[in-house]
Amino acid sequence: MFRKLFLAGALAASSALVGLQSTPAIAQGTPGLLEFRWDTDPSYRKLYYYLTSTLENDRAEWYLTLREKDRKTAFMKLTITVPDYFDSKLKPGRMALCRVSKGSMLSRSRCLEEIPATIEVNEKQTAIEVFPDQPVAVEGDYALRIKLFNPQGQRMYQLNALIQAPGDVPMSGYVGSWLIDMD
Repeated sequence: MFRKLFLAGALAASSALVGLQSTPAIAQGTPGLLEFRWDTDPSYRKLYYYLTSTLENDRAEWYLTLREKDRKTAFMKLTITVPDYFDSKLKPGRMALCRVSKGSMLSRSRCLEEIPATIEVNEKQTAIEVFPDQPVAVEGDYALRIKLFNPQGQRMYQLNALIQAPGDVPMSGYVGSWLIDMD
């Protein structure tokens, strides 16, 4: 008797779940708490980012953040290298350098103030160069906000950040990388 009641209840529960669709998790727009790398390179530095969507071909805003603790100096040029298999169109008019409030569990990342800057994307879409009108100070968190349609395919992208500090020697140095996963 108990077995018949159990089977009837399981059948009713499964038929009720047939019409439900799963929705993607919103929390996947931020980097994970644990990152596994096969080849641990001591010079690799993980940078914080926030995406409004991680679904392919979906409209999204990307916040590639340079936190105060990630930088040791001010910068007058920011270069971001993009993999050549990144198949979304990068448009300088849809990008902005801004001072950000970094998101948390209860709030999302957002621009507090846009920093006047010239933004250029090379012909092959493999590098973004940001030239602020004035050097960006060491204090505060800054981000490059990019509005785009997410690339196609479930892939992982490593974007690298290089900054050039003000001074006599015009040389860019590695700051870190954003490791972004598309679902």
